[in-house]
Amino acid sequence: MLGFSDKDKIGTIQPHNDALVVTLRIGRYDVKRMLVDQGSAVKVIYPNLYKGLNLKSEDLSANDSPLVSFEGKTVILKGQIRLPIQTSLDMVEVDFIVVNAYSPYTAIVTKPWLHALGAVSSILHQKVKYSSEGQVKKIVGNQTMARQCMVAAISHQPSAEPSASIGKGF
Repeated sequence: MLGFSDKDKIGTIQPHNDALVVTLRIGRYDVKRMLVDQGSAVKVIYPNLYKGLNLKSEDLSANDSPLVSFEGKTVILKGQIRLPIQTSLDMVEVDFIVVNAYSPYTAIVTKPWLHALGAVSSILHQKVKYSSEGQVKKIVGNQTMARQCMVAAISHQPSAEPSASIGKGF
């Protein structure tokens, strides 16, 4: 059974309000600063990872679905790409949208990834657990990295990004 107990808190800084930020393997690369967002369904790759994986525009398929940011702006999508995420010996193919927007994270993995892996996550315990080959496997979050991402997000001074406001202001 997949679950969490107080033992799973050992090695974490408690109490905390940290996001669950992990390192996952995409292709041949260990990718740091990946946010596990269990409340979303949109899997996103940001420009730094897109460039770091040496992806090209011809690697993308079209995706014209609108994406609205927290600020109420429509984010321009560069396209969509399917990439393999490897955890231990397990591989899950994930359809990411590629956006040209700032984020302290390299990517966001969400509910569809967790469901495909058969995983459960706990922000409190800073872990993702899943069953594989009769064993419970763990992906451990990095609280230091999560805190660095939060500071970077707070410190970021937005520039004129290619997006358009939607709706009416208050």
